[in-house]
Amino acid sequence: MTGTLAPAKQLKATDRCDRCGAQAYIRATLPVGGELLFCAHHGRQHVAVLRAKGADIQDESARLSDTSSTAGNDER
Repeated sequence: MTGTLAPAKQLKATDRCDRCGAQAYIRATLPVGGELLFCAHHGRQHVAVLRAKGADIQDESARLSDTSSTAGNDER
């Protein structure tokens, strides 16, 4: 029987980078259990190595370039 990961919850503004404390946009779930949270900057530095070691990566850094749905046309 193979284990399956539960669907990851979306990262919130209260989730903070384990390196610098900025808002986390990347979650690395480790194969041995536990998780690491990273801002986009530190995530770019560490994701390749973590993925190579078997970590499951949830990357929400694309949200940084999303335009708010409440922004006026002159703000887009």
